[in-house]
Amino acid sequence: MSKSLKRVRAALDASGHSVNIVETALARTAQDAATALGCAVDQIAKSIVLRGEQSGEAVLFITAGGRQVDLGKATTLVAEPLGKADAALIRAQTGFAIGGVSPVGHITPCRAWFDKTLLRFEEIWAAAGTPHHVFGMKPAEMLQLSGAQLSDFTQ
Repeated sequence: MSKSLKRVRAALDASGHSVNIVETALARTAQDAATALGCAVDQIAKSIVLRGEQSGEAVLFITAGGRQVDLGKATTLVAEPLGKADAALIRAQTGFAIGGVSPVGHITPCRAWFDKTLLRFEEIWAAAGTPHHVFGMKPAEMLQLSGAQLSDFTQ
């Protein structure tokens, strides 16, 4: 088991939620994960990491799979210009590689926002630290566990 997957498992176990981590052939994109799980693409909680241009910090947006972050809305929420986070920043702050960024289990917690679209579903799925592992839970539980703020930041 990879260190990233172990960290997510430990965060889920510590939360007290009984969560099953599922291995998929590939879940690098929201569509890949939805196809593998047989669910709607918006049931996939993507972890989109951007870079605060003034702070230099990673900023996390947990977004429904079929949606995109609206940079204008996101910038307003964060109160600083946002840009693309590179792989090194994402790995350094979250501990995850691109394609496997989980909303939980970060090495250093990021400021985070949660797409209100995800609340429409009974269960949503997110990366569990690798491009091949996901976990499902109720949206309200993921919102609470991630420490994110419920917001409207998508197109």
